[in-house]
Amino acid sequence: MKLPEVPAANTADFQTLFLRATPLMDMRAPTEFLRGSLPGATSLPLMTDEERAQVGTCYKRQGEGAALALGHRLVSGKTKTVRLEAWARFAQTHPQGYLFCFRGGLRSQIVQQWLYQEANIAYPRVLGGYKAMRGFLTDTLDRAALECQWTVLGGLTGCGKTEALQQLPHSVDLEGHANHRGSSFGKRPSGQPSPINFEHSLAVDILRKRTGGIAHFAVEDEGRMIGGCALPLALFERMGQAPVVWLEDSFENRVQRILQDYVLDLCKAHQTVHGAEEGFEVFAQGLRGSLHNITKRLGLQRYMELDALMQTALTQQRHNGAVELHQAWIERLLKDYYDPMYTYQQNNKGKRVVFRGNRAEVVDFLTRALP
Repeated sequence: MKLPEVPAANTADFQTLFLRATPLMDMRAPTEFLRGSLPGATSLPLMTDEERAQVGTCYKRQGEGAALALGHRLVSGKTKTVRLEAWARFAQTHPQGYLFCFRGGLRSQIVQQWLYQEANIAYPRVLGGYKAMRGFLTDTLDRAALECQWTVLGGLTGCGKTEALQQLPHSVDLEGHANHRGSSFGKRPSGQPSPINFEHSLAVDILRKRTGGIAHFAVEDEGRMIGGCALPLALFERMGQAPVVWLEDSFENRVQRILQDYVLDLCKAHQTVHGAEEGFEVFAQGLRGSLHNITKRLGLQRYMELDALMQTALTQQRHNGAVELHQAWIERLLKDYYDPMYTYQQNNKGKRVVFRGNRAEVVDFLTRALP
């Protein structure tokens, strides 16, 4: 069904939308938004999930006309007024923004019509909608994987790879986009984005840097999965062929960095979210759960020994805030589990390693090597 045109500057210039961090009004149903949306998007749906399901059933059984009539009945009266007020507030607050639905079709056109006819707001929409924008971002990632140069930063657990990358303007923080540190202990209290939102955030970051003239990126050595977020296959495969720079640090520094990141900082983050007492319990359960998740790899005997050390450390921390006893299980876990695993991986990548050094040396090398 074709609706009358609204005098608004609709766009299909997806690159400009993302480069300018354009505010976007997502008209899709709440479950669609939760599965994934676009950076800068706010969920202000035309219909609830239940309403959308009813309209969809009607469409299948009676056709487009009957479905459209049902939609107008469901979103009418006070319901329509409340939603229209929310759309108008967004449009007035973000006059440079756009609205969109899944394909840039009926839902976004209806909202655009109502805003124009009943609130005198000619608000533009994104032609092609979510589907076209997602296609653009997916293509952005695939092209970057093939067209750009990549250097992978490796190193033993706790050597400070993330901190080194943060000193480089041409780095891409994969773990930052995934909101996860990439290991069994890497969960953060704020949770991860949906896999789709992870891809979109990553794509926009790379798009902006490529537009700024960067064509050679440094990324941390990662497996395909960073928690529940999967690296795009083309990028992961390219990383598996890229030169490797190996970051080195002392065992003592690595233990202290892990103590800071995974005990002090993580406990504080949970307490900020949940409160002091409950936050500590959530932190403690999560830490022990992370260890339990790698029981098969550790072996039962080693797991039980490490868990006992961890419980003792947590008991002391709960009692008086001291964290020194955590060093015992951290040292054992590094020596018996992580270091052998990473050393094996390093040996497999030996021919690809082009430089080794401490943080200052690595940052200097990458600054010169990745103009």
